[in-house]
Amino acid sequence: MISTIIFGLLLLGSIALFSLKARSIYSNIRMGRSVNRCGNRLQRIKTMLKVAFGQSKMGSRPIAAILHLFVYVGFVIINLEVLEIVIDGLFGTHRVFASLGGFYNVLIASFEVLALLVIVACVAFLIRRNVIKIKRFHLAEMTKWPKSDANIILVVEIMLMTAFLKMNAADAVLQSRGVEHYTVAGSFPVSSMLVPLFDSFSTDFLIFTERFCWWFHIVGIFLFLNYLPYSKHFHIMLAFPNTYFSNLEKKGKFTNMESVTNEVKLMFDPGADPYAAPPSADGAAPQRFGARDATDLTWKNLLDAYTCTECGRCTAACPANLTGKKLSPRKIMMDTRDRIEEMGKNKAKQGADYDDGKSLLGTYITEEEIWACTSCNACVQECPVNIDPLDIILELRRYLVMEQSKAPQELNTMFTNIENNGAPWQFPPADRLKWAEES
Repeated sequence: MISTIIFGLLLLGSIALFSLKARSIYSNIRMGRSVNRCGNRLQRIKTMLKVAFGQSKMGSRPIAAILHLFVYVGFVIINLEVLEIVIDGLFGTHRVFASLGGFYNVLIASFEVLALLVIVACVAFLIRRNVIKIKRFHLAEMTKWPKSDANIILVVEIMLMTAFLKMNAADAVLQSRGVEHYTVAGSFPVSSMLVPLFDSFSTDFLIFTERFCWWFHIVGIFLFLNYLPYSKHFHIMLAFPNTYFSNLEKKGKFTNMESVTNEVKLMFDPGADPYAAPPSADGAAPQRFGARDATDLTWKNLLDAYTCTECGRCTAACPANLTGKKLSPRKIMMDTRDRIEEMGKNKAKQGADYDDGKSLLGTYITEEEIWACTSCNACVQECPVNIDPLDIILELRRYLVMEQSKAPQELNTMFTNIENNGAPWQFPPADRLKWAEES
């Protein structure tokens, strides 16, 4: 009874703490501007199933794709075992699903194989990061915390899977000895290799080992659950909504600001009265041109930032980064997440109108970074969860050009030519056909 009460309190506390942090993140994302990503539901569902559930974009790097598949499938399937553990913890039962008979044996066997594959994959990932030291995991933005975060998760997953297998090994020996409460059920193809070692232990020690591993495994999962929202591994949950709300337009299609579009239409309509309509449809003040801070971005941009896996595929494919320029699309996403987190904390403590004197552009992201971008969409194409760093970069550029009149000299020359000559070239309209006369 005491253990049941303790387990129930741990379960409720874990869910409550996770809900509070998840609600905070949701509130932060809602601080972004509105954007309509609800149309074409069937296509969105297909995209989510293909990219998030089907891992379709992982295949460009086959080794990483296979290892990630082990961890992904293991994480999803082994959660069925967690369901049984939760029921056993709440009601004091043991292997409550044992009544499923042969199917239960198949389930436990598959769980064990997957647990072993997860351990193998996590060890391989640790080697790739810390021994082989793949370049994209050690760029400038990968400071001490991002590196530690990845290693912590991998080590924790190895510990949880190891505890699961040791728990089963002790359970199998206790079943063979006919110990009360240990129902004969399950098939243990992996943990059975530990049985000869465990068979030499006393029954009391085996019960202690089985119970310790049981508690370690489930409490570890509760802690893991509450660590996720503070980690890049929150993409485990956010990848699904993020891919559902993907931009379904063709890559490279720019968005237009409604206020600017209306102004242009008025310019081309000689009979229009520019004073007849309010500045916006609801009479509110016109929105900022582009983005200076995180709240000037859309909620989807902010969801992208929280979903970022920090895998670095975007930066590894970025031609600007490859040529030594400061731009790193991964850093753009990490900076956006850090800034909206900071703004969310300021809002909670100081109120919605508090100004800390910082901004996304300038404090976190420099002008040099965003002007290095070639707008090639390589980062968007490479992202395994359909994150769009380019959209954020373009909004930051839009602010610099349209509100600050700040752009590289080459662009300023082009803008002047378009204004004066109606074309990017420094030739008057009357001279445009002279090339034909010369030929």
